[in-house]
Amino acid sequence: MRRIVVLSFITLDGVMQAPGGPEEDTSNGFKYGGWTAPFFYEADEAAGKLMEKQMKSADLLLGRKTFEIFAAYWPEHGDFWPGINEVAKYVMSNTMDKSDWQNSVFLKNVDEIKKLKNSEGSDIQVHGSGNLIQTLLKHDLVDELWLKTFPVTLGTGKRLFGEGTIPATFTLTESLVTPNGVIFANYQRAGKVRTGTIGA
Repeated sequence: MRRIVVLSFITLDGVMQAPGGPEEDTSNGFKYGGWTAPFFYEADEAAGKLMEKQMKSADLLLGRKTFEIFAAYWPEHGDFWPGINEVAKYVMSNTMDKSDWQNSVFLKNVDEIKKLKNSEGSDIQVHGSGNLIQTLLKHDLVDELWLKTFPVTLGTGKRLFGEGTIPATFTLTESLVTPNGVIFANYQRAGKVRTGTIGA
């Protein structure tokens, strides 16, 4: 069985929309695209090493919008993300069924994702793809969350945990805080939510 790992840049209030630039995703009038830029952590050696580790070659599972953004950029800039053009790119879409980007495979429904997850192979990483992540969370298909939380609130925008998130617990497996306040935290799926009374 393969593990599905969600990697996301998020704000303190859970927004994940358009972290990379002003034109990345302006849907619903979003005007804060590129909100990670002032906090970017390349100069921090420890954060840079962790980011490099997380960007190692792995098959990808993407929603259509994120796939289109990636397909327009990475074929010509693969030197910045070694292996991105060679790995399998699984795309969840009801409107696309082919692409010129090599090794692109199109999936139509959750059952096909489940079949992929139950196959043999490496971990599968999910980048961006907000709607797809909601579907994965709803069906309890996320094995790990690798989150980068930035010290900013936006009050608007697509959120990582939106409609369909089920009650679940996670275990922190790795963490790092950069000098400018970005929190790297990796969480592994750990079971059902337990409740109790404090002090009882």
